[in-house]
Amino acid sequence: MKRILLTLMVVVAGLSLIAPDASAQTDNRNTGPARRQKLMDDWHKDMAEFRARSAEDRQLRELADSVASVQARAALRNQDFVLEADNVQFRNGSTVFVNSSTNFISVKGNRAVVQISPSNFASGPNGLGGVTVDGMISGQEIRTDSKGRITYSFNVMGIGINAQVEIYMFPNSNQASATVYPNFNSNTVWLQGTIVPYENSNVIEGNSL
Repeated sequence: MKRILLTLMVVVAGLSLIAPDASAQTDNRNTGPARRQKLMDDWHKDMAEFRARSAEDRQLRELADSVASVQARAALRNQDFVLEADNVQFRNGSTVFVNSSTNFISVKGNRAVVQISPSNFASGPNGLGGVTVDGMISGQEIRTDSKGRITYSFNVMGIGINAQVEIYMFPNSNQASATVYPNFNSNTVWLQGTIVPYENSNVIEGNSL
């Protein structure tokens, strides 16, 4: 009899230890779907906030591009601008990424400066690793096609070098490209960069030829 009672006490004690674990598992099963739903809701909320921020950032970028485009077009038409180049392509097809502060085309009234300085190591004739042409503008012409692209062409006559320049500005942007045709050789050069008002530019002008 004592042995039976002892056995029952052991069984009851075991059940009392197991019961809390079973309850915890039941709670986990009951709260699992709710927790997953909360995680999904939080994820959707985070994504909605991310999309809202992205849309706002995109609108700000578009507004900034629009303002930059208007300023660049006005500066171009007023002959008061700088095309700051970030890459230069030469006749042999090689393209060099360059410093926009030393590679540029500037126009201020009837004066223009064309500076190509692709080297950061050699001083070059202008002291900045390239060539600088500083002279007066002649034969200028501005054209706008049906798609809103502007072509601004002119001649610049320096002391020892003359060149013909054509600048192409894309619509709804201050991005532009330019072609420089030196009249003393056939070493045509192409530049790509952005147009900014003259007063907003921080270019470094070297010694002109």
